[in-house]
Amino acid sequence: MVVGGRDLILDSRDFVFELPPRVRWARRILIKPCAGYAVPYPATTSKEILEKVITSIRAVSEADIILLEGSPCEEEMKPIYKTLGYEFPRVIALDVRDSVLVEVENPLVRPFALPTFWVPNVILYCDYLISITPFKVVGRQGDFTIKNLLGLLPVSKYQGSNGSAWGALHDLGMDKVLADLYFTLPFDLGVIDGRKKFIGRDEPSVGRIKPCGKVFVGEPYEVDLEASQSMGVSAEYLQWIEIAKTQVGSEEDDS
Repeated sequence: MVVGGRDLILDSRDFVFELPPRVRWARRILIKPCAGYAVPYPATTSKEILEKVITSIRAVSEADIILLEGSPCEEEMKPIYKTLGYEFPRVIALDVRDSVLVEVENPLVRPFALPTFWVPNVILYCDYLISITPFKVVGRQGDFTIKNLLGLLPVSKYQGSNGSAWGALHDLGMDKVLADLYFTLPFDLGVIDGRKKFIGRDEPSVGRIKPCGKVFVGEPYEVDLEASQSMGVSAEYLQWIEIAKTQVGSEEDDS
């Protein structure tokens, strides 16, 4: 599959992060890693892939670069960032737990699960949004760049009655929630670091590791779809996004 005139799948040995032109004009760039646990790659985003992306940005831009992540266990992110080696010069590392929250409206006329989301206000001040994840399969479902956006939501707002991190969202149907989130927080770029493949059952930080040797880069939906189809991995939230895209197209045709 090709998006914007370039391949989505790259051989990891030849991977060079090529900046989309829009990055050069951004004043604030937000990077959302998969880093909710102090567990190394491929359970979390590798320091190496982050370094490549940050170095490429710095080569052409003096924009503020912000890392933003939250722990599903509501642990402080600073020591997790340190354990994962996320100590980059001129990069601001923030914790969702310490952020000022704002309620953002879901633009879908007929939301699947939620009409609004509580998110850190810093997201609204950024010009370019990047989601960077490892290639993860948890509970036989792909856990890619759109699923990664879940970590931007404050656990305090969506905790289940039993204390589970996203219990309130699971009750609504997590795949529907992710489809809503995709349209509410339209990230510009998704990167899946598939040099290795992480396979877990239920726990997103415990699993088996297999070689893969691919890196996927592009618009988040297109990237997640390509990773899912090319590797034979189900990601049910993509089906709900496709349904919403069809609905949006029909509404535009009717207007």
